[in-house]
Amino acid sequence: MNDIATLLHRDDTTVAIVGATDDPAKYGSVIYRDLKRKGFEVYAVNPNRDTVDGDPAYQSLEALPKKPTIVNIVVPPSVALQVLRKAGELGLWNVWVQPGAESPEVMTYLTEHDFNYLANSCIMVQSRMRSGL
Repeated sequence: MNDIATLLHRDDTTVAIVGATDDPAKYGSVIYRDLKRKGFEVYAVNPNRDTVDGDPAYQSLEALPKKPTIVNIVVPPSVALQVLRKAGELGLWNVWVQPGAESPEVMTYLTEHDFNYLANSCIMVQSRMRSGL
């Protein structure tokens, strides 16, 4: 498996942001716009939104038009567990758990189900190192 952070250096990396929103006070908004501005192909996943930053928002991971390279989780831990279950069913094993989305249960689930993951690290910080930026 690839180190998740190194996937950010590939030109073909796509990121599904679960919890993307237009609320500027929430990290789901800040992260979505930051990665989009850096040139990543991003997908907003939020069952309560039709759009995020003018882009289509998808109701679930299974509704995405393309399999993402990384599933970035920006939701409360109880929702994160549901997202992880669905990600595993869909074969989406590269998961980035943003600070605040983790819990002991989330971390146990990640390790027990052999996810390739990174937790307690912000994708915005790590993506600053992307080649060509």
